[in-house]
Order: sequence, then structure tokens, then C-alpha cells
Amino acid sequence: MSKLCYIYARKSVDTGKGESIENQIALCKSYMTSSLSDKDIRFIIYTDKGFSGKSTDRPQFKKMYEDIRLCRPDFVVCYRLDRISRNVGDFAGFSEYLERCNTAFVSVNEKFDTSSPMGKAMMYITSVFAQLERETIAERVRDNMHMLAKTGRWLGGTAPMGYTAVKDCSVIMEGKAQSASRLKSVPAELDIVREMFEKYLETKSISAVSKYLISQNITSKNGKDFSLPGIKEILQNPVYCIADEDSLEYFRSCGSDVCFDESCFDGKSGLISYNKRDYSKGNSPRQTRDKWIIAAGKHEGIISGSDWAAVQKFIDLSRPTGKAPAKMHNDYALLSGMIFCGKCGERMFAKIHSGARLSHGNFSYICSKKLRGGTAHCDCPNLPGKSTDDAVCRQLLKYADKALHIDDLAQRLCNEVISSTSETERLRCAVAECERKAGNLLTAVSSGNAGEALLAHISSELEKLDVRKMQLKEKLDSLEAAYCWENSCAEQPEELAAALSSFSGSYEDMTVYEKREMIGILADRMTWDGERLRIFIK
Repeated sequence: MSKLCYIYARKSVDTGKGESIENQIALCKSYMTSSLSDKDIRFIIYTDKGFSGKSTDRPQFKKMYEDIRLCRPDFVVCYRLDRISRNVGDFAGFSEYLERCNTAFVSVNEKFDTSSPMGKAMMYITSVFAQLERETIAERVRDNMHMLAKTGRWLGGTAPMGYTAVKDCSVIMEGKAQSASRLKSVPAELDIVREMFEKYLETKSISAVSKYLISQNITSKNGKDFSLPGIKEILQNPVYCIADEDSLEYFRSCGSDVCFDESCFDGKSGLISYNKRDYSKGNSPRQTRDKWIIAAGKHEGIISGSDWAAVQKFIDLSRPTGKAPAKMHNDYALLSGMIFCGKCGERMFAKIHSGARLSHGNFSYICSKKLRGGTAHCDCPNLPGKSTDDAVCRQLLKYADKALHIDDLAQRLCNEVISSTSETERLRCAVAECERKAGNLLTAVSSGNAGEALLAHISSELEKLDVRKMQLKEKLDSLEAAYCWENSCAEQPEELAAALSSFSGSYEDMTVYEKREMIGILADRMTWDGERLRIFIK
């Protein structure tokens, strides 16, 4: 009787060591052929290359998982247990799933299968040790960070504003002399950073710092205006903080792993931070300060511990709590973010008049570039908010009343959704690829065999991947936000056409958010050049 056998092979990093995917498949076939002699065996192969065993979120593994449910194979075979997963919980769930599907699991290297009670027991024992190995790897990564932190070295990557990386010293690591990098000051850039901290302590506002920098024609390394996230990143970077009593007390109070003490207080040395991001998770999120490792560096610090701690306090207090809506999602301005400045191309947002009451409609639409840098950056006149909303709505209501080509408009919107879905999927794949590469690099670090040069290279590559992923995520978030309302419309174009046809009749009963949605359906964009507001109909 023919037997259906699924073979699963995985290789996280192609190092030239260990069993290749091809060898794993060959060994699995050989083992099953000898174990099931005189029987016809049909093999189906699933392989995941470049994916670690920390989770089961792998394309071919998920495909095999679904195929097991549909086809109920006799066996699932792998060369070694950890090819499936290093996590006990994941593996236990997979084993129970196979049992429900009446499918036996065979591990060639451990030489057991779940068709016997002893094999099932041994499989669980082995999976426990696989998870222990995974946790030990995590400990080794952290131990490596501790070892590096004690030297206060710069591991590579793009140097922060105010510094450049130089290799000019040696350290003894595991009995070997190896080169090390440190940060060297760039005085002109550090003067800019000082101004940022001083202005923030004065105004308690990142936007105010941005306006000040623009008014003074102060730009970043690439000659562009500093972005708000870029300014915030600088203000939160411990690299500028001096290793003194206040900074020591601050990081200890945060629960950070502090690797410097009073002996480092020279009034000059800055701090180096490690483990600020969790590269094992999607988007590499910034970790809380209790996960950071802080050491005294070999570079010059410029901000006292007390001032740096004060800046962090104000930034933490200004962080959104989620209790109030963001300004760009206010409940009074219909066209905020929908109008583009005809002079510089930036979006225009609603700004409340000083001391005004919202119920009176006292707000204007102002170019975001002008909002940040004043008229020196863009001199496009503001638009009166309430009267602009009314004028645009009157024009769109007239257009909707004609009910001309509504079905065509609905279909065109559906086609736009299809196009955007393709681009969204491409961006998601690119983000996943960045995360996969970052995971592979972390696996290389965890081996414990990485030399100093390799560690520096890995750190540099991780930073590049992080920047690339953030850029992709921004594009993805923007695309998803732009088309989130269209997805529901695309599913039922008849309902969309009906809604557009009855727009004028139901307009007065709509909420601000519903009105915005309908305006977005009818209008492609709007531009204001200081004299004329143009509405581009879809």
C-alpha cells in the first residue's frame, strides 16, 4: 500500500557547516525507504531556507501545515527535531495537531517516531532541550553585549549626529589583540546638538526645536531639514549624555543594566548604549530602558546627566496616551491633510486661532512647511477654515446631485484598490525580508564564534536593515491609511454608488468623519496657491 510522506527541511544560515537542505532531504528519504522496505512511498518536499527555528512563521512550514489538514499524510519526517521548532510550546502544539490528523512524526537524527509511546515521550524530552538551547543562545547574545559594553567601544554602523567612527585602538578579547572603534567628535555638528537640547529645555516642544532649526537654516548631515522623529531620536540618544553622578542615578532608577561607576566620572566621557532594540520581533521595536545596557564610552559627552534626564522626563510626559484624538484627526476641520500647498507641495493642516473657541469655527488651514519653519520656508497664505469647508462641500454636493457616471467612479475606485493591494503586498514582503535578514544576523552573533570585525559588520548591517525597514513601514502605513476606507467600498460597488447618489440628501446627518470619507471618495486632491483653491474630481 502506498504511503504518503512529507519531508521538511530547514536551514537558517548558509555557513557551509552542518547539514545542507539537500543532505537533510537525502537522509530523510534514505531513512524512510529503509524503515518501510517493500512499500511504495510518495515523498513531498517542503523547504525553508534562511528562516530560524525560533518560531513556526515560515512560508513552506505553513503550507505543509495546511496540506496536512487536507491530505492527511502517513508521516512527517525531518532530519532533526529542531528543524521543526526550538520552542517547546510550538512543537507541542504541532505534535498534537499531527495526532489529530492521524499522522506520525519521524525524526531521523534522534531515531524515534510518534507511532510508539516511547518515541512520543522521547520527542517531548528532546524538544525541552531544544528550547533550553534557544534560551542559552539568548543568554550568550546578552553576555556578548556585556563583554562589549565593558570596553565602551562603538560597534559600527552610521555614527550619530556630532560624531564619526574611527579605528585607532586595540583591545584584548579572549586572549587575542583585536582592533576597536571609537567615536570622534565633530565640533560643528555637536554645536547643533547642544542647541537642540538647549532649545528643547527652553520650550519643552520638539516642534519648537524644529521651527528654530529651520529659522536658523540649520540642516542635517544630508543637507535637509531635521524631521520631528529625527530630532526626537537625537534628544533620546544617551551618546550625548556625560557619565556623571546624575546619569548613573537616572539609569539605575530606570532599571538599566549599568556597566559604569564613579571611577568613570571625568566630566567628559559620553555613554554608549546597547540592546536598545529587540531585533527578534517584527519592526525591531525600541525596548524599554530597563532592557538597555549602558556603559561609559571613549568619546566626548556634551550634555550633563541632569539636563539629559530632564529632557527624557519632558518627552515621556508629552507622549500620547491614546485618550485624546490626534490633531490631524480632529472633529472640526473637514479638509485637514487633504489640501496641498500649491507653492511647496506640502500638505495643509488645520490650526486653531490663538484663544479661539472651536464651536465658532475659528481655525485656518496652514501649509505644514510654513507651520514648522514660518514664512521664510513657505509664504503661502493661510486658508480660512470654516468658509473653505463650506465652499468645497457646496461644490461637491452639486457634483453628487448630478449623479453622473457614479457607477464608473465606483468601479474606478475598486480598480485603485486592486492596484494598491499589489503594492501593499510588495512592501509587506520587503519588510518580512528585512526581518528575516536581521534574524539571520542575530543567529550568527549567537554562535559565540564571531570575531571583532564580524561583530562590527553585523552591527552595521542590523542598523541599515532597521533604517530600511522603517522606511518601508512608513510607505506601507501611508498606503494602508490612504486606502483603508476603499477596501470596504471595493467589496460592494453597488452600495458605494448608492451612497454617492444620496450624498446630498444625507450630508447634513453625517458625522465629520463620515463627511471626510465621502469627500475623499469624490475628490482626488485639492491645491491652494494663495489665490485659487482647485478641486480635482475623481
